[in-house]
Amino acid sequence: MSGAPPATRTEVVPVLDLRGGMVVRARAGDRARYAPIVTPLAATSAPADVARGLLAAWPARRLYVADLDAIMDGAPPDLASLRAIAASCPGVELWVDAGFASEVGVAAFLAAGLGRPVLGSESQTDAGLVRRTGARAVLSLDSRDGAPMGPAELHEDASAWPPEVIVMTLSRVGSGAGPDLAGLADVKARAPQTAFYAAGGLRGSEDLPALAAAGAAGVLVASAIHDGRLRADPAA
Repeated sequence: MSGAPPATRTEVVPVLDLRGGMVVRARAGDRARYAPIVTPLAATSAPADVARGLLAAWPARRLYVADLDAIMDGAPPDLASLRAIAASCPGVELWVDAGFASEVGVAAFLAAGLGRPVLGSESQTDAGLVRRTGARAVLSLDSRDGAPMGPAELHEDASAWPPEVIVMTLSRVGSGAGPDLAGLADVKARAPQTAFYAAGGLRGSEDLPALAAAGAAGVLVASAIHDGRLRADPAA
């Protein structure tokens, strides 16, 4: 690894998007057009290779993994890819969104011991699952073009939120358009004790102070790390 990240109050969580057993490149949240990633950080688009490359570029204590086959098509979680990532990054916690929408699915994933499930609001039909699962999972409040996705209750009832919540602005993912600071500040004002993680649009290290000021505990990032706009060593 290339050294410790620069000091910041906002944790950086590197992201891997999986499709067909490979890591793909996010482009403005248009998932159907994501293609296998080509990155200077890894020789291939294999999940383990890309995970190691991301952590070499930005040492982190957790990774976020989106299993797009599961989210988009209802496929079972890609446990083989998740095991490969876990084996290649010992000691790193995985946050995994695999379209979990039932207690059975959440329980099976927890039993596999591959990390914490992320309950994406876009995947939910039973808003009560988030409350029943509690701190075992991370909630992702998903939106696209300003429109909340999934049950309105999940977005409106802060009492149901677990201790860690992702604010996922899908139309900004991979866009470099800047994070949704207003949306983040809104949810932070409604639940000050919750740790919120922004997702979508980070341009580079210049956005980290504004995210911290808006109350972000962390930010999910892929493109800015692959493109070299966010580096552990500012002089590199």
